[in-house]
Amino acid sequence: MVMQTVSKTLLTQVAPESLILPSGQVQFGHFDGPVQTLGLAHFQYQTVMDKPAGSLARHFDFKQFQFISIVTPRFVVGLAIADIRYLGSGFCYLFDIKANRLIETSWLRPLGLGYQLSASPFSGRAKIGTRSNRIEFNLLEGVWQLEIKTAQITASLELVPMPLSLPMAMCNPTGYNGWTYTQKHNGLKPKGTLTINHEPQPLNQALAGYDFSAGYMRRETSWRWGSINSFIGDKVLGLNLAAGVNETGCNENVLWIDGARHLLGPVQFEFSRREGANASWRIYSQDGRVELDFHPRNCRKEQRNLWLLKSNFKQYLGYFDGVLVDNDGVSHQLHQVLGLCEDHFARW
Repeated sequence: MVMQTVSKTLLTQVAPESLILPSGQVQFGHFDGPVQTLGLAHFQYQTVMDKPAGSLARHFDFKQFQFISIVTPRFVVGLAIADIRYLGSGFCYLFDIKANRLIETSWLRPLGLGYQLSASPFSGRAKIGTRSNRIEFNLLEGVWQLEIKTAQITASLELVPMPLSLPMAMCNPTGYNGWTYTQKHNGLKPKGTLTINHEPQPLNQALAGYDFSAGYMRRETSWRWGSINSFIGDKVLGLNLAAGVNETGCNENVLWIDGARHLLGPVQFEFSRREGANASWRIYSQDGRVELDFHPRNCRKEQRNLWLLKSNFKQYLGYFDGVLVDNDGVSHQLHQVLGLCEDHFARW
């Protein structure tokens, strides 16, 4: 490994119990752990003309989504639940790595019916589907648990951080009068049971990561995103990179090495949207600490054009090559490392 001088390390602050104070002030920046509650009742939401927002705006302008990825030597499982108030949606896909085959189960529910999400990143429950066909996330003092019951997958898992490992937790201003809280943690160890196509799966070489995001987000937004949960030699590597959101003050880019969290600077994503799944991506930072190529192999995509609501979602599964430099100046070489990249536009 090559040693390299790192100019600075980003600082975090003590995680508050409530993101929003009783005074209505939203606390921004990077935190050293999850907040226990968002404190939504304290938020003094205003219009762009500095008037108090009405109850309908307070309700419908709040968005949240939760995503979990599980990676084993044979399969990738991706599952998500989203609430954009007008609609609730969820998906659970199974990607067979060797066969390059993706099978998906999805749910769509209107206006809060048939699904549930908690606005706490520390303790709560999210679920969608029926007893025989569902996904469910449970948060217990910051530890994620999940249940899956689909035609292909049955699972009861707990996502366990490595000792002393911290999530990336941050809040930024969003637009003129909003905010977004994002919490992510990669390189987690799944514990429990995972059965795929009626075959129990060993979990000794499995890794996982989650994404909890909520807030008063932009009405029209887009982002690019990359994620890795992988063993690199004898080390566990987790990575989260994003561009297009959460960049007003600080960003959500972070590398985990054996659970140790290394906050990174801004990154750029270069790819051709016209070429779609045939396009190679370059993801890099100006300081040289991130230099990656991504080559898609398969894609989970979804397009919805519902007049006022639009979504163009593409999550690619493929392989990363390149180098990452942590806060200690150590370079980590990646060669054909399986991971995810996402290109998403939303009007919600």
